[in-house]
Order: sequence, then C-alpha cells, then structure tokens
Amino acid sequence: MNLIAGIIGSFAAIACFAVLLECPVRYLPHAGIVGAAGGGVYLASIEMGTDVVMASFLSALVIALMSHTFARIFRASVTIFLIPGILPTVPGAGMYRTVYYMISGDNEKCSYYLIQTLEIAGVIALAIFIVGTLFNIIKKNYEIVRKGKRQGGKLI
Repeated sequence: MNLIAGIIGSFAAIACFAVLLECPVRYLPHAGIVGAAGGGVYLASIEMGTDVVMASFLSALVIALMSHTFARIFRASVTIFLIPGILPTVPGAGMYRTVYYMISGDNEKCSYYLIQTLEIAGVIALAIFIVGTLFNIIKKNYEIVRKGKRQGGKLI
C-alpha cells in the first residue's frame, strides 16, 4: 500500500511540477507517468533493500528510457519529460543534510551525506547519458538501414 501511495504521490507531484516548468498541457499526464514510474522504481528498490545510490540509478534509467520513448512517440523534446520526471530522484534531502551537519559541526555526517549526494548526482547523469547514447546508436543504425533500402538494398 505504501508503494502505491508513493507512486500516486509521485504522479501528482510531477504533474504539478511540470505545470511550474510550463510544460505543454497535453504532455502533463505523460510527464506525471514518467515521474510515477521513476518514483515507483526508486521506492520498490529501497523496499527490496537496495542501496540509495543504486536505487537512484535504476530510477534514473527508467525515467530516461521513458522520456526518450515518449519524445519519439509524441514527437516532442526529451526535456519536456526528463526534467520534471527526474525530480523524485534528485538528492534534495542529502543536500539539506550535508548543509545541516556542516552548520552543526558534525564533520563525519557532513562528509557522509556530501559523498552520497555526489554519488547520486553522478549516477543520475550517468543513467541519462547511457540511455541517450543508446537511443542515438539505435537512431543512427535505423538511418543507415533506411538509407540502404532507398539505394536498392545496398548497405553502406
């Protein structure tokens, strides 16, 4: 039940955040679906005992994959779905804890949360890069095959 509530909450939060980002109205539900899927993967991974960094990586992979897929289906920009959708994965609490423990003078906890926050930010960027690269490779191979079919079936 907690997972379902988290997914519904992620959908609502992302759809509302997409409004703030001035996402076109027709794409608001789709941006919400991307965020809900990412939030669901994150929460399910945490419930299964996965580390926060790995859960963030898996969530970002799903978000990037769905964003690229929706962008091709709806012939829209990837960022329309990616920017709002990535919100559940952004380590805001880790950034807050880093500054809190820095001000409190607890250098050990400050270092722990700083490193964890940087790791999460890194895996988010890595996941977006991996999926973007895969889609570019697929697109390039598709264009090569399509171009070859137009030239009498000869592949270059």
